[in-house]
Amino acid sequence: MTLALTHAHGDRITVAHEATGTELFAYVYRPEAPWEAPKPYLHPLRTLSGGLVTDYRPNDHRWHKGLQLTASHLSGQNLWGGNTYIHGEGYVALPERVGSMAHVAFEEVAAADDRAVIAERLTWHPYDGELWAQEERRIEVRDVDPRAGSWSLTWTSAITNRRSEPLRFGSPTTHGRPAAGYTGLFWRGPRAFRDGHVFTAEADSGDLMGSQAPWLAYVGEHDGRDGHATVVFEHAPANDHAGDKGTHPAHWFVRSDPFAAVAPSWAFHEELVLAPGDTLSRGYRVTVADGAWDREQVTAHLGRHTW
Repeated sequence: MTLALTHAHGDRITVAHEATGTELFAYVYRPEAPWEAPKPYLHPLRTLSGGLVTDYRPNDHRWHKGLQLTASHLSGQNLWGGNTYIHGEGYVALPERVGSMAHVAFEEVAAADDRAVIAERLTWHPYDGELWAQEERRIEVRDVDPRAGSWSLTWTSAITNRRSEPLRFGSPTTHGRPAAGYTGLFWRGPRAFRDGHVFTAEADSGDLMGSQAPWLAYVGEHDGRDGHATVVFEHAPANDHAGDKGTHPAHWFVRSDPFAAVAPSWAFHEELVLAPGDTLSRGYRVTVADGAWDREQVTAHLGRHTW
């Protein structure tokens, strides 16, 4: 189950599963178009058999890139990319509000046996380049299971406010647009995954936008090859949320139409306020599996693989 890691310095890091010859993902940290709010991202993301489960720069939202950490409304700035939502006006091109998340250095880049680690330091900036936050990020590949046809990655981020005033994490919904609470870790699925099957630990399909659950699964069917894939998104047990302690730590932003997208939102209904010098820590596990898993399979898998 050996993992192989390749680092093209200044561009990307790829992790491959040697037994199957599949490149599981590429972590791209080279900055791209400024109006897309440059930030590192994971794409392509694949199942063990090679099935693609992410999209890149789709024509409806060019700034959607695989799996990436985003901040759609951050103290008046847009670290999401593209146009900015203004209540009463809709989405408006405001390039002077588009910021970035910049790679600074890697603390660890390594692979051994069935684990791989990418530990990185980043800085967050508004359009004018001022330092607003520092982030410590760790992405780790684990739980490679050829028999189940699955593997997992964990994504943890610790963001420290370096401003002299609070950082306010919001979303289009906190600014007046219903059912658009996207911010935080964001996944864009392939075009073929439109109208996929979405379910949680508590609900089997239906309208799950804005719902709360410890995990959410998305099942899509591939183009160009037979079969399905399942992507499971899970909160770390240590996550909490201001005003929401003791329950699930975030509301799910999820769409299967007109495209496949999932985000455990940091600010679905209310802004999250980070005081100067304070650190916001969040962790997630994403399991990528061949086949169309049901709730029983997801529950059994998560029960076998603890944090």
